[in-house]
Amino acid sequence: MNIFGRMKTAAALLFGVSAFAIQAVASEPTIVPEQPPFPAQGKINYVPRDSILEFKAQSEYREPEWVTEKFVKTGKLPPLAERLPKKPMVFKTGNMPDGIGVYGDTMRHVIGGRPEGWNYSAGQTQGWGGIDIAMFECLTRTAPLFQVDAQDVEPLPNLAQSWEWSEDGHTLTMKLIEGAKWSDGDPFDADDVMFYWDDNVVDPNVSPLNGATPETFGEGTTLKAIDKYTIKWTFKDAFPRQHLYAMAYGTFCPGPSHILKTKHPKYAGTTYDEYKNGFPPEYLNMPVMGAWVPIEYRSDDVIVLRRNPYYWKVDEEGNQLPYLNELHYKLSTWADRDVQAIAGSGDISNLEQPENFVESLKRAAQETAPARLAFGARLIGYNLRMNFSANGWGEPDERAQAVRELNRNVDFRKAVTMAIDRKKLGESLVKGPFTAIYPGGISSGTSFYDRASTVYYPFDLEGAKALLEKVGLKDTDGNGAVNFPAGTAGGSDVQIVLLVNSDYSTDRNLAEGLVGQMEQLGLKVVLNTIDGAKRDATQYAGRFDWLVRRNEQEQTSVVQNTTQLAPTGPRTSWHHRAGTDSTVDLMPFEQELVDVVNKFISSNDNDERADLMKQYQKVSTTNLDTIGLTEYPGALIINKRFSNIPEGAPIFMFNWAEDTIIRERVFVAADKQGDYELFPEQLPGKPGEGGPIN
Repeated sequence: MNIFGRMKTAAALLFGVSAFAIQAVASEPTIVPEQPPFPAQGKINYVPRDSILEFKAQSEYREPEWVTEKFVKTGKLPPLAERLPKKPMVFKTGNMPDGIGVYGDTMRHVIGGRPEGWNYSAGQTQGWGGIDIAMFECLTRTAPLFQVDAQDVEPLPNLAQSWEWSEDGHTLTMKLIEGAKWSDGDPFDADDVMFYWDDNVVDPNVSPLNGATPETFGEGTTLKAIDKYTIKWTFKDAFPRQHLYAMAYGTFCPGPSHILKTKHPKYAGTTYDEYKNGFPPEYLNMPVMGAWVPIEYRSDDVIVLRRNPYYWKVDEEGNQLPYLNELHYKLSTWADRDVQAIAGSGDISNLEQPENFVESLKRAAQETAPARLAFGARLIGYNLRMNFSANGWGEPDERAQAVRELNRNVDFRKAVTMAIDRKKLGESLVKGPFTAIYPGGISSGTSFYDRASTVYYPFDLEGAKALLEKVGLKDTDGNGAVNFPAGTAGGSDVQIVLLVNSDYSTDRNLAEGLVGQMEQLGLKVVLNTIDGAKRDATQYAGRFDWLVRRNEQEQTSVVQNTTQLAPTGPRTSWHHRAGTDSTVDLMPFEQELVDVVNKFISSNDNDERADLMKQYQKVSTTNLDTIGLTEYPGALIINKRFSNIPEGAPIFMFNWAEDTIIRERVFVAADKQGDYELFPEQLPGKPGEGGPIN
């Protein structure tokens, strides 16, 4: 008997043979419906991995003429060859859609976030929208891999220019780029890497921005420096190549240790709060390894980044990158980002809020439109995540503890998912063939997705109500809301607090629709709507019952942040972390997921990895590890004046589009350049000092 037959038999036994029971199981689990076709999706030109970049010394190097004239010849900067590594990273011309570029111009971003400060290592957000990606570089890089057609592809090298496995596969030796420098001229070396690891990732008092923990890189993993430009990883498992993806954005992006140590308690005698908040937005010229440096911050107005004179990447003609001199981040709203990009007052947007799809398409179709618009695969999905920790994460009170016990009951989860009308939820965002039914699990746009392994519980409100009654939840006081059983939370109404990011209208709209549908089921759901930074802090602290969250990299690429697909460690899962006893109280199906994920990470066999993800998808969607809400494509909006934009670039797969398009290679042809630079012919000044230098 197949799994669906066994579940049907079990359901019949549980509910008896009454007509009510038969009605309760009318909607049997099935394979998720096929998605509607979406012809607007762009096509990707696949290339070999080694055709993108290499590390190689060039015969000569060039930079913008004004840098040479104003800064090198006057002694303010060393010659370019002295500022570059021995072997810079070289982007190959054949992989550039429009070839070698020219210097000049600005890319104008509009964002809805606000910067907390520049200490990415200690968990401060820079406001999102690509600011952190422009500033911080990581050991490896994954965003451009969307164009590499292979499930077993490794990340691209970056700060780590090469690596080699030991014969037994338990150690990985990495060679760092030699001779690269931070934007203030201080050398980048293994000290920066080890400071990030020892004093941020491993230090339990510090929480790096994207949730990096020691377990992110495998339980029991250690890292040590061999020499100035060599580091060695030691892993518990053999050949865990998957962890190379965790060394990319945003979990292994070292900060400038020579600056950060001046505020870290271990070195400066400060508090951890003083360390985290020691580099506020007003602290300008923060040293970076990225292509642009923050040189201007105006509260609720704009952040300006200027070119990094020590940037360590070039093109095949020896031109130091980036081509663009300046980046702007107008501090507005996320919805306004789409509006301004379409209107031409902004230059780039990840069109990820479906409420804006129709109008954006209409404007982009006009001949006079300043921007072009390209849709990718359906990689944007939203999940309802339930807090599964019953042993103390977040120190729940009696009501919250009772909710968590419900969350851990599979019949309760089935009742919730069967009460969700996903078609209505999708249509509440946008009409047309954009949204699709999404039951949860990995995204349909990833190469590991298998529809036949994706279990779906169709909408069946009456069946859902019957399951609630089976769980012991009944409306005992006649007010339309079910109550906890007597003796649990005082027999009060079942009230659930739903944590929601207020920065995005899509998050709010889905949450409000969910509240209405849960009310029909008899569950009273109360929204806790806060901005993204506070949402993340609240989530990491475990202070939530339910959470609406957009899919992360592990669901869109599978090979990146894979450990977060299940509670493989005390702090890897988004919705189930260790309690007060430092253990994760795994349910049996979660242990299955952990085992599958760990096997996937350690496997080097493509067929086995594909089969493991099928197992993962079946277990995850059958047991409702997450409850999917809706799924839809995103679109890149980019001003037509920009060149070197790869065709079919997704706005979110391995990373966001700001990195996918490889901004350091993007340029504007000389005859299309505008007068947008706010600080022309200026470079970053000294760290902590205001503004650029002339």
